[in-house]
Amino acid sequence: MHFLSQYVTNFSGLKEGLHVFEFSVDNNLFKHFGYDDFNSCTINVKMDLIKKPNLLELSFSSKGMININCFVSNEPFDYLQKSSMNLVVKFGSELNNDNDELLILPKGSYQLDVSQQLYEMIVLSLPIKIIHPGIEDGSLESETVKRLKNYESKIRNKTSKTDPRWDKLKDLI
Repeated sequence: MHFLSQYVTNFSGLKEGLHVFEFSVDNNLFKHFGYDDFNSCTINVKMDLIKKPNLLELSFSSKGMININCFVSNEPFDYLQKSSMNLVVKFGSELNNDNDELLILPKGSYQLDVSQQLYEMIVLSLPIKIIHPGIEDGSLESETVKRLKNYESKIRNKTSKTDPRWDKLKDLI
């Protein structure tokens, strides 16, 4: 059994109304899509599926821990991940997943694989620059941080000399 089969939902036998599904996401999902930035992760996803006569409304919410390296110091740390996403599934002549809020499945489909949507929701919920909390509050002590601070102080010393032409303008204030 392929590990992605846990993200396949059979909706053909469901009655109209609300149905709740839960998924556990680990690093295997991200490795399958070629995303290797996570050291490890454990994320729980809740999917509310509302079945209507001609469409499905899906509402995803996720929460979990991702162990990832800091973009500044390269130190690993646990990042608390939270995200949510809504998706409408309609039925048409052919598959169309160009829109991130609308999925069109071929008529006669009876199941839905949500692995791609889960992958995108979680990865896109991350900030552009992931920074260790110890860097932000100054409590992280590592060799990389020491070198960065040393380099920063050298740059400040070089740029501390001012142009005398601009010093005259400071007297105007």
